[in-house]
Amino acid sequence: MNTIKTMAALASSAAVCLAATAPASAETALKWAHVYEVSEPYHTCAVAASDKLKAATDGRYSVEVFPASSLGKESDINEGLGLGTVDIIYTGQLFAGRSYGPIAIGGAPYMFRDYAHWDKYRNSDLFKDLAKGYTDATGNHITSMTYYGERHVTSNKPIDKPEDLAGLKIRVPDAPLYMMFPKAAGANPTPIAFAEVYLALQQGTVDAQENPLPTIQAKKFYEVQKHINLTGHITDALLTIVGGPAWNAMDAADQAALETVLDETSVCATGQIIESEKNLVQWFRDQGVDVREVDRRPFREATMTLHNSADATWDQPTYDRLQAIQ
Repeated sequence: MNTIKTMAALASSAAVCLAATAPASAETALKWAHVYEVSEPYHTCAVAASDKLKAATDGRYSVEVFPASSLGKESDINEGLGLGTVDIIYTGQLFAGRSYGPIAIGGAPYMFRDYAHWDKYRNSDLFKDLAKGYTDATGNHITSMTYYGERHVTSNKPIDKPEDLAGLKIRVPDAPLYMMFPKAAGANPTPIAFAEVYLALQQGTVDAQENPLPTIQAKKFYEVQKHINLTGHITDALLTIVGGPAWNAMDAADQAALETVLDETSVCATGQIIESEKNLVQWFRDQGVDVREVDRRPFREATMTLHNSADATWDQPTYDRLQAIQ
C-alpha cells in the first residue's frame, strides 16, 4: 500500500513539473505555400504576416512560408489544402477554377477593361458570391485577392499582331483556361510547370511564355527571351485560400484575426506590384531587352469571341454581371 502511495505521489509531482515547464498554449504554425521567389512581394509580405498573426491571436497562431514550389507545384498545393498538408496558399484563379469553375472568370484573358474594372470586381458582390460558391464546393475559404499584374508575352521574335503568334509554342500554366488567349491567336499553348519555364525557354522547348513584368524580372526570363510584347492579355490576380481543415480548427475570433492579417498582406503585395510595373519597362530597356508597345485591340477582339465558348467555366449571367461592373 505504501508503495502505491509513493508511486502516486511521484506521478503527481512529475505532472506538476511538466505543467510548469509547458507553454500556456501551444503555438500552431500555419504552412503557407506558393510557387514564387523569395525576392517577390508575395513572399516578403507573407513572411511579415507571421508576427502580425502572433500578435492578433495572443501567440496561438503563426505562419511559416514555403516559397518557390518547395511544397509542390501549383496543382499540388491546391490539392494539399483539403488534405491538410498545407494550410494557406496563393494560387491563380484558373487553378481554383478546377474545383469550382465560375471562380476562374477573373483570370480569363481580356475579361477586364482595365485595372479599375478589376479593382471594382474584387470588391464586388459578384466576387463575394463566387468565393462562397468555391467554399461550398471545396470546404476551403478564400480570404483575399492580390494583384498579380498584367500578363505579357515574351518571345524570341517581335509580336505586334495576333498573326505573329501563329504556330508559336508558348508556355502556359497547367490550367486549361490559360490556353484561351494562345488559341485565339493561333499559337500552340504548351503547359509547363512554373519552376521549369526558364530551362524550357533556354533550351528552345518553347518559343515564348507569358507573365507580368515583375515575374519576368524575378524569374529572369528576360535573360533567355529577346522581346517583351506588352499584350496585357490578362489582368491577373492571386487568391489567398485557407484550407478547410485549418480554418475549421480555429475559433471565430482567430478566424477573423487571420482574415484581417491576410487582407493586409494582400494590400502589401498589391501596392508593391503596382509600383514595380510602373518602373520595369524602362528597367528592361536598360538591360537591352526590346519592350514593344502593341495595339491590343486585335488581340482582345479575337479573344472575346471565346469568352462564352465551350472553354468557359462560367454561365452567361455571371459573365454579364462582371461586364456590367462600372
